[in-house]
Amino acid sequence: METIALSLNGYTDLPPGKIANVVTYLALDAPPDGAPADRPDLKLVRIAAPSVRRYRDLVGRIGDRWLWTSRAAMSDGAILAMLTRPGNQLHVLLKEDAEIGVIELHADGPDAIEVNLFGVVPEATRTGAALWMMLEALRRIFLPPVARVWLHTCTFDHPAALPFYRKVGFRPWKFAIEVDDDPRLSGLMPETAGPHVPLLKP
Repeated sequence: METIALSLNGYTDLPPGKIANVVTYLALDAPPDGAPADRPDLKLVRIAAPSVRRYRDLVGRIGDRWLWTSRAAMSDGAILAMLTRPGNQLHVLLKEDAEIGVIELHADGPDAIEVNLFGVVPEATRTGAALWMMLEALRRIFLPPVARVWLHTCTFDHPAALPFYRKVGFRPWKFAIEVDDDPRLSGLMPETAGPHVPLLKP
């Protein structure tokens, strides 16, 4: 693994082809107060036997604009193994049978769950669908022995993501810096992905 010296009191130049963002980790140690709003138009469905193609399509519709790179870099076999690993869960948000959101839950020991992936398609933003999905998922999973749910977001993500998680009740507890190859340079993601992150070609 390539490494460079990191300045802890200023700027650190990245090698060509690399991108970086600041990651914020947040945790919830008790379920939020109140129940999800009544939304008969929405359904959160657990997918026990996922289709990798449909999963990639939905995640791409949600995450390409925010440069979500992790799933694009995984093989189909690795994705299927992750989604079907004991303790992990995949839930899809439906509106009139259209897939508009996803929440992926990963077991983190006997009493903790990581929200590893969460989001809605662009046309579902600012409709209350994301809040309903999060509260409904937490209602289902925050049962004994689960005592902690955690997640992370980053500066590449939707600018409303961090305020949204804090509004739900998640508290920030750690920062990290994530450095990765720009997937648009290798063709892993289209050059139009993540338009808010400048594409620096060699």
